[in-house]
Amino acid sequence: MQYALILLAAYLIGSIPSGLIVGKVFYGIDIRQHGSGNLGGTNTFRTLGKKAGITVTLADILKGTIVILLVRLFGIDMHPLIAGIFAVVGHMFPIFAGFRGGKAVATSGGVLLGYVPILFILLVAVFLLSLKLTKYVSLSSIIAGVFAVVYSLFTRDIPLILVALALASFVVIRHRTNIKRIMNKTEPKVKWI
Repeated sequence: MQYALILLAAYLIGSIPSGLIVGKVFYGIDIRQHGSGNLGGTNTFRTLGKKAGITVTLADILKGTIVILLVRLFGIDMHPLIAGIFAVVGHMFPIFAGFRGGKAVATSGGVLLGYVPILFILLVAVFLLSLKLTKYVSLSSIIAGVFAVVYSLFTRDIPLILVALALASFVVIRHRTNIKRIMNKTEPKVKWI
């Protein structure tokens, strides 16, 4: 029963639609009706600006980190990364937003921040370097996901390797249309970095 409750809590925390809340409460805008229609940080940046984008990105990261810390704080006999996966699934398919969520990048990063902070720092560096070079948020997110997998292989931490593979897979799958647009040269580039 305890396991079911923590996994449900992880999913519900992940389901908090930061982009929808920030858009509606502070701007009177449902960001699902603008840009890519996505609830994540990138669409928030593009639709509402830097301040809202940073707020949503940080909130989405925090969702993943909180779940990892809750498992540890309450001393639950469960690997914290299992709960982290449920938070990411909640972010992608949030019950509070009609199961239309984000692309798993920030919340996945938050899970890794809670579990291996140094990996999170490296992921941010890889993401920002890739973004500076390519100007594609989607491609930079995918590259960061692949980096997480490569890094995890050197740790010999089997749960981390499996979760890094799962999270990177989520990121790639959720960016399928972006990959097609990059190949067609129609993917928008960022102008703010």
